[in-house]
Amino acid sequence: MKLLLALLCSAVIGLHAAPSPYHRSANTPLTRRAPTLNALARDVERAESLREVKDVSATFAQLAQFGRYTDMAALFADDGTLFWGNASASGPQAIEKWLKDDASDMNGVQPGSLDTLILATPLVNLAADGRTAKGRFNGWRFQGNGEGKTRLQGGIYENEYALVGGKWKISLLRYYPLYDGNYEQGWRNIGRDNLGSAPPFHYAPDEAGIPLPPPVGDAPETKATAQDLQHRIGILNDEDEVRNLQHAYGYYVDRRMWGEVDNLFGNNVYFGNHWGVITIDNVGTFEGPNGIREALEKWMGPEGLSQGVLNEHLILDTVVSIRDEIDPDIPKAEGIADARGIEIALIGDANSTTASWRFSFFQNTFVKRNGIWQFLNINISPLVVANYSQGWGNGSIFPQSTTKPVFLPHTRLGNAQQKSRSPKEETESLTELNRRLQRSAAYDGTENVSNAYGFYIDFIDGKGCSNMAAIHAVQANKESPFAGFYQTRQRVLEACTSYYGTTERTVRAGISFHWRPQPVIHVSHDGRSSSLRARLLQPATDKSSAGTIRGGMYQDQMVLDENGIWRLWSVTIDEFYWTSSTWKEGWSGVAPRPQNATNPPPRDLIKDYPPDLLLTEMGDPRETGFMGGSGRYVSWPEIQRMWFAYRNPVTGAVPDSYWPGCVPCHHRPEWNLTSHGWQEPPTGPTIVKASFGAGNGEADDPIRISASVTAGPDEPVTGTVTLTSETSDEVRLSQTLTAAERGRVTFSLPKNLTGGMYHVITARFVGSDRLKPGQDTLDFWMPGGTYPW
Repeated sequence: MKLLLALLCSAVIGLHAAPSPYHRSANTPLTRRAPTLNALARDVERAESLREVKDVSATFAQLAQFGRYTDMAALFADDGTLFWGNASASGPQAIEKWLKDDASDMNGVQPGSLDTLILATPLVNLAADGRTAKGRFNGWRFQGNGEGKTRLQGGIYENEYALVGGKWKISLLRYYPLYDGNYEQGWRNIGRDNLGSAPPFHYAPDEAGIPLPPPVGDAPETKATAQDLQHRIGILNDEDEVRNLQHAYGYYVDRRMWGEVDNLFGNNVYFGNHWGVITIDNVGTFEGPNGIREALEKWMGPEGLSQGVLNEHLILDTVVSIRDEIDPDIPKAEGIADARGIEIALIGDANSTTASWRFSFFQNTFVKRNGIWQFLNINISPLVVANYSQGWGNGSIFPQSTTKPVFLPHTRLGNAQQKSRSPKEETESLTELNRRLQRSAAYDGTENVSNAYGFYIDFIDGKGCSNMAAIHAVQANKESPFAGFYQTRQRVLEACTSYYGTTERTVRAGISFHWRPQPVIHVSHDGRSSSLRARLLQPATDKSSAGTIRGGMYQDQMVLDENGIWRLWSVTIDEFYWTSSTWKEGWSGVAPRPQNATNPPPRDLIKDYPPDLLLTEMGDPRETGFMGGSGRYVSWPEIQRMWFAYRNPVTGAVPDSYWPGCVPCHHRPEWNLTSHGWQEPPTGPTIVKASFGAGNGEADDPIRISASVTAGPDEPVTGTVTLTSETSDEVRLSQTLTAAERGRVTFSLPKNLTGGMYHVITARFVGSDRLKPGQDTLDFWMPGGTYPW
């Protein structure tokens, strides 16, 4: 078996160019032993660099919505080059001219015009020296001049980046066009001919899972202190949480789960001088518990989806920025963040065969309280709203946006200022800081290998099967659509070649793409495993008929293997939730499937190469209604149940359709992460609640404070709970939670607690190998040494 796997991996890597600066060495990507301060500082800067490369790319897309071609060109290095199909331009000045000339009056500036450009599903690799990077993206572009002219484009970007003067710049933007058209005719293959081989990959399968390769040489002397690095790592960790929150919001909106969206504001906690707010340009500003729901219903309809209703809101090109300052008007705020991005909404009602496009941008604000990020403000600005039947060529049927766009900073190296720190805040050990850094590195590793799967499977054939299988762990499991799960990398490969053959295709009539945008990623405590929920967005193109779009969902897990490579551990595909049968009819022109229709026949693969676990074996309820599963097949415009692998990221509430972790492992527990030496990632926040117990503060009756720690179902609550005070060194208490405590402990405050002052006391669960940290804060006045009951 080892020989077979070695030959497989050698064959896969041999299909690519010789190892580049992006190729892995025998070392792990980031230091896993206790690092030195210099090594940790270098690793932090490299992680920040990877994020900045992604932000530069997303900012390039965001600027296009407003015709800011000068600013787009300024993102290039002085010697940077743009290749767009057969066209090219070098240097910011020439690139700006090309962008303006190419867009012409479809520039987002002329009234009614539209230029929404997308760089989705990033797969970015930093070079070993940390000075250059390469990235692959799926691309879309929707354009119109407001006077009837339209253009659609789709393809793949293979970009290069360079660190210039302390800032990351685009050194090469290379766009490979694969399909195009106008709105009336829809998109088709470029040239209306067969598609060829995949645009060149800048990475081999192993490299896909190493966004941050091992650095070269000794780390340079750093001027950063451990406190500086703690702050910067905290920013990376916070970015992960905020991005998850923004993306999770999009999935709740898709299903019109207004109660869950409402909870993302922390049960509408009053934020100092105002409630949580939703503002929708030209619709209104809505505050507080009732206002948030009113805004959602006015803009998107009533709670829940009924047959034929589509409410897809694609969240794309998200940039997150953690502010250096905290607004003093927001009580108990521990951090403020902003997120900005592009939203494309696909709206429809198949019952009335009505549908529309909505092209918007969002600028949202978040607040961190008690260690949990939650929404503060949501601002949605529709740029063009168009009926599906007419398209966006004649502009918007909705009033023109009046919101001023505010672009977030996409440069971060050396810009992270040290916050004013509480005198009671302790600097963590370098080992602990490194662990926390690994968790953010894991977020990027997970996103990389997730998108590698989509890029490889888009050009699936004999070679594509080898590449796709190689990014799986040796003992991984993967669903083959409409059939079942195969366990082990070798079985995944053989199932693929059994269906697609072993011959490499250089010509294909069309492609159904597998975009995996909008990830929600939960990383394990040690940063060596993760769970991912991503959208399956499947634009399809052909040489003879107009393209279509359909959507589903992925629920996956990833692991960092012994070689320091991120790989897929479990892949589950829930498809399809919605579809368009033709370009002309769109998603609202799909006829309902007769109630008495027989289910589609089983795939030939089930007979030719039987899965290790059939979808029909999984029974009710997980695979009920999905094609190839048990029960009656539920197809759009019927509404299929949507599963969630995570709890509400703010309140920790468990959704109705909850299936955490590896999906088939509920039936094959020997396939799960813990059976193979990895940790199960958390499913959401750990909710800590502190409350007063009994006692009057007298010497013989001390004040008692209870702390309850709540996690998700089947997540054991074990670990340490501490009680500390920002105002007094007299409170430094700790207890260990075991299963016997059932998540609740009680502390007795010191008998000599200082009177005549306010005390601010925090109960903190420090986290465990399954749960995130959590905390809650109490403040009270202690007059004369006793608490006034």
